[in-house]
Amino acid sequence: MQASQKGHSPLGHPFYRWVCFTPLTARLRQGNVAGHGPPLDGYSGASPPRKPGAGPVSARCRARSPRDGKRSAKSPDRRSRQGRRGSRAHRPPPRRAVIGGHGAAVSLYPRLAWYGFRRHATYWAAALAGAFTNTVFGVLRAYVLIALWQARPGLGGYDVAGAVTFTFLTQAFIGPMQLFGGGLDLPQRIRTGDVALDLVRPASLQLWCLSEDLGRAAYLFVVRGGPPALVGALLFGIVAPHFPAAFLLSVALGVVVSFGWRYIVALATCWVMDDRGLGVLSMVLTTFFSGLMLPLAIFPGWFGELARALPWSAMAQVPADVYLGTADPARAFAFQAVWAAVLLALGALMTGAARRKVVIQGG
Repeated sequence: MQASQKGHSPLGHPFYRWVCFTPLTARLRQGNVAGHGPPLDGYSGASPPRKPGAGPVSARCRARSPRDGKRSAKSPDRRSRQGRRGSRAHRPPPRRAVIGGHGAAVSLYPRLAWYGFRRHATYWAAALAGAFTNTVFGVLRAYVLIALWQARPGLGGYDVAGAVTFTFLTQAFIGPMQLFGGGLDLPQRIRTGDVALDLVRPASLQLWCLSEDLGRAAYLFVVRGGPPALVGALLFGIVAPHFPAAFLLSVALGVVVSFGWRYIVALATCWVMDDRGLGVLSMVLTTFFSGLMLPLAIFPGWFGELARALPWSAMAQVPADVYLGTADPARAFAFQAVWAAVLLALGALMTGAARRKVVIQGG
């Protein structure tokens, strides 16, 4: 009552401020400790009332000693904050994903490959259905080629067993090599505009897609490529590989060549209104010049030489020849590596152009 008669609120009394504002000042300033109630600075957000003639009060309420009213050297609130900072200093730093720098190739891209493997492993039923379809068409193709090679023995340097083996090998390559096209989400992301996020990532878009595609190819090579080869061996008998390690390396290079071509086709969606026409054209060129329909070795003259020199032959024809032993592994690796480097370099140039100017449909 005496304080009110003097014309000011009891909030300005030193003992009252010491009891109410220390040591919970910082937390009470943001609200009640339990999460209820208004902030400390009054109902209008202003500072508490002060005595007439008092000096300016700091934004932080300073704790005062209850004995002499003098400012304490360190308030309990400051000591508690320093204790919390000290405890945080001993905590281990949080783990962060490496996106750029020297560790990118070590941590990021293998993780993306594993992600691509697991992503496609989720759809195991679709992979088994594709393996069944490839097996049925492989049996039909095998009977056609058996009739052809019985009429023309030694055609293209193959015997009947070699022609049947070539058939089931190329059927097994359909999934890993994506000989019918597709396998990349890039055209859809370009149409929706999500590619803008991909282009500003601190990582190479091309290497990002390549890593995921390698994981996809590894899964489909086992799940979708294994059953056709197994059924072919049981029904017709196929030739064992002459160089198993060289064959696996040739398959890996063929996947990279296939990705390089499909990446160029997919990224071209940035400059066209519809990618379906490019997809159909790519499918026709790939299925014919890769050796999926017929071995390229039976094409005569200059046309056969041209077909075997194009990049599509590195996807199916060359790995099959390495398996059968009709091609020198060193020359086959050099041929595939050159085309892989050319296609990846062209894709990198197109990616740089897409970063500078891209027409995004729908975004």
